[in-house]
Amino acid sequence: MAKANQSQAVALMVEAADFAAFKHRNQRRKDIHASPYINHPIALAALLTNEAGITDPVVICAALLHDTVEDMETTLAQWQERFGKAIAGVVMEVTDDKNLPKAERKRLQTPRAHFRQGLRAAAVTVFKRGLSPQQGPAPS
Repeated sequence: MAKANQSQAVALMVEAADFAAFKHRNQRRKDIHASPYINHPIALAALLTNEAGITDPVVICAALLHDTVEDMETTLAQWQERFGKAIAGVVMEVTDDKNLPKAERKRLQTPRAHFRQGLRAAAVTVFKRGLSPQQGPAPS
């Protein structure tokens, strides 16, 4: 990746982390420690990068932003304006429709995960099926 493109990618991922942190600023996890919610999307981005070897900035940004629509009422238009159509598309692909019963939302996750590009499909599968970190990174 050219240096300018790499700098743009890093800036975009930092902006996604900042946006997610702002949206989740008053939210806590339901764990025994009531840890900050932002730990979950950050841990997910770390899991995708460090364990699955995914470094696509679109996927990492989507990992950081994926709960901002479900939990914080962020709109597709807000994502498209701030992060572009590619990131908004991935976020919407992995976002549950809260109007559906939980069992139906879970049933729809696997078929929705298999879209256009193999890399993004792998990322969707990782963070919607079984490998999604629930408590944040494991203690060192």
